[in-house]
Amino acid sequence: MATTNDRELKRVADSPVNSDSETTGPVVNERSLLRRLDRKLLPAVGLLYLLSFLDRSNVGNARIEGLLTDLHMTGNQYLNGLTLYFVGYVLFEIPCNIALKRTSPKIWLPTLTIAWGIVATLLGIVQNTGGFYAARFFLGVTESGLFPGVVFYFSMWYKRRERQYRVSMFFSAASLAGAFGGALAYGIGRMRGIVWENGWHWIFILEGIVTVLVAAASYGFVYNYPSNSKFLSEDERTFIHQRLAADSDATHDEVFTWDAVWQAFRDPKCWLYGLGFHTMSLPLYTLSLFLVGSLLNEEIWYIAFAFATTVAVAILSERLGQRAIFIGGSALFAAIGYSMLLGNTDPVARPGVSYAAIFFAAGGIYPATALVLSWPAINVSGQTKRAIANAMQISIGNCGAVIGTQLYRSNDGPRFVVGHSVALGYLLANVIVVTILGLMLKKENKRRQGIAEETKDVGVLTDWRGDEDPRWRFEY
Repeated sequence: MATTNDRELKRVADSPVNSDSETTGPVVNERSLLRRLDRKLLPAVGLLYLLSFLDRSNVGNARIEGLLTDLHMTGNQYLNGLTLYFVGYVLFEIPCNIALKRTSPKIWLPTLTIAWGIVATLLGIVQNTGGFYAARFFLGVTESGLFPGVVFYFSMWYKRRERQYRVSMFFSAASLAGAFGGALAYGIGRMRGIVWENGWHWIFILEGIVTVLVAAASYGFVYNYPSNSKFLSEDERTFIHQRLAADSDATHDEVFTWDAVWQAFRDPKCWLYGLGFHTMSLPLYTLSLFLVGSLLNEEIWYIAFAFATTVAVAILSERLGQRAIFIGGSALFAAIGYSMLLGNTDPVARPGVSYAAIFFAAGGIYPATALVLSWPAINVSGQTKRAIANAMQISIGNCGAVIGTQLYRSNDGPRFVVGHSVALGYLLANVIVVTILGLMLKKENKRRQGIAEETKDVGVLTDWRGDEDPRWRFEY
């Protein structure tokens, strides 16, 4: 079947399916197809991520239901268990994305979900601090491959400027998990007295079993790549191939090589993408620690606000083609919230100030995190390099979460000056990092303009060298 040029692709994209068309390529309504892809792909992986966030964060609800008392743990030992989760997470993200590149999403993502569902279930029968530590570490190991894997997965289905919105929608499942998890844990907690005196056992066991069951079913609703997904017709498959070929390397039949892995490690931009997430991950994860410690997690309206700002900022950023300014702007919005928290010298007497501050914090942290996580998926070319860059970003980023789990100690309440101060400093550091990265990318684009014309046909080039090719342009 002949390849359609860009003008023809645009005409076809705006036309309905028409068997009488005289075009040489498949005639497919692009908007309708994109909506169909979203319905097929986003709910499936979004559900898995909601379960992931639920299984990692339900430990806060378990604490309320007597976890520390039964395991004879101190508050600081509990925080050590949270830290060990992120240690396992950081260590295994890159190996997991290598495994994804060498297998397939349909097999790898559900298998990971079953693995962490089993570990999450076993958390319900731990009997001492050592068992809690071990289970949290392996929960981090088994959950580590999902997020970077899905970001890479999206890059094989959507054009560059379509990826950010999808990553943001996927990430929004994390904010929904906060509301859903609290309500679910409250209901399960009422099972206290059945087998065990306290209800925390059932929180882990029942939520873990649900994860395993959904994961087993997900082998049927998580799809591979466009070339071998059965829900597509041949015309749709060809059309997706053509639109991706005009925009990215997703259509290349790239063989895994270790040299491509080292390319990611040698690229300073990949490290800056990671630092961009690092400066957001600490505020992201310590926000939930603070909410549980202050019992503000019972208020859920901030979750709806965070979801709304995440989607709105993603849409605006994608339409304007700007990344750094929206990430930095969202971080500054969150910084207002932490300034309010630090300025509230008596949070017990003035809880309204803290509650308002949470709206600023959540309303800025979630959109900034979603945007920074989508940045390498847009800018890194070379499939293996992109898979590694995505995993590098999450690994470097979650080192911030490792630090953050030690900042909100029980004896620091109710003001949590140390935790709020570090989170505020990280948010301001994020503004600096994304500004530097944005200027670097802009300068590199200007340099390349003097070397080669920008290409719109990456997928059909046989001499493509990835994002090191001077014909490639970065989104900043």
